[in-house]
Amino acid sequence: MTQDTTKPAVRFDARPDGIAVITIDRPDTRNCLSREVRDGLREAWQRFEQDDALRVAILTGSGEKAFCAGGDLKEMVERGLKVPPRDMFPLPYDNIELSKPTIAAVNGVAFAGGWMIAQACDLCVASTAAKFAITEVKVGRGSPWAAPLIHMIPQRIMMEIILTGKPITAQRAYEIGLVNRIAEPAALMDTAIELAKEILEGAPLSVKAGRETVMLATEMGRGAALQAARAAHELTYTSHDAQEGPRAFAEKRKPAWTGR
Repeated sequence: MTQDTTKPAVRFDARPDGIAVITIDRPDTRNCLSREVRDGLREAWQRFEQDDALRVAILTGSGEKAFCAGGDLKEMVERGLKVPPRDMFPLPYDNIELSKPTIAAVNGVAFAGGWMIAQACDLCVASTAAKFAITEVKVGRGSPWAAPLIHMIPQRIMMEIILTGKPITAQRAYEIGLVNRIAEPAALMDTAIELAKEILEGAPLSVKAGRETVMLATEMGRGAALQAARAAHELTYTSHDAQEGPRAFAEKRKPAWTGR
């Protein structure tokens, strides 16, 4: 089938409720990370970060078969690619600066680079038909980006996944803590949007500081993490929303967050 290159490789939907839906739209090539997809993702993440009206982003793939099948192996062969440049693949919170939560909605296979971009998101919702694999050992490539997995799943499970390259099901991914929620294929996006809306119910500054606390805790020891987290939450405590929340609770109404 001939790929339609007249449409964007990555679609961006800015919803009025503050959710951005970013869709890799190259199902004919299993949404692999081709140059045009990489460029599209880089632009989409920057657009999300720069738009103050958008508070949560959902990353997904077009079609039912693949979220993202990984890097473009044909391109790698043509380029004689050895060590990928640091900025080759746009990764949230790594070489892409983001300050807001992200959710991966995995609709099919998330192999190699597909696992990489799903792992980079803060949360993950998976279709029951989804499969995950770090397949680099099968093609002689590397997976240094998998290092943060040690903070997500147990060491021996991580070891088996990386050393064998064998896929795991969405159910297994849920059991080991890689996936937050599982949904039937037709309900995947509704489930991801529901999770995003649950985040949106919280005060923006509290969500931001809470997210930073989780990241800080993976970077340092207990004492240092507590100290850094207190600093991260100071703006939250001194904000207008910190007074609005308790006031709304006392008045038995829904809080009106201002994000300041």
